[in-house]
Amino acid sequence: MSQPECLFCTLVAEGEHMREADGFVAVADINPKAPVHLLVLPERHVDSFREVGEFPVEEAKRMLEFVAETAREAGLDDYRVIVNVGPGAGQTVFHLHWHVLGGGGGLRGFE
Repeated sequence: MSQPECLFCTLVAEGEHMREADGFVAVADINPKAPVHLLVLPERHVDSFREVGEFPVEEAKRMLEFVAETAREAGLDDYRVIVNVGPGAGQTVFHLHWHVLGGGGGLRGFE
């Protein structure tokens, strides 16, 4: 269920997807912190990782598999996967998303 005022719901529906499958999409981060910085977004709108329990077990499994496959398809062997939960942790868009960062050259801002 999308939220019309949510930027990431709009990206899921209309954005330039690097990859998409099974209710999830990957897009390039507009403010990259690494040579490769992708965001993995579920089609289903939940505000943050706190609500991950709203996903049925099989859908949550597919989401994690999608994160790993996205990194692999981006050519990343070594990478970070980060989820910011709440404003105090740096979450600025309240739609669950996973940062996939890699590609060498350091991971600025996530040391």
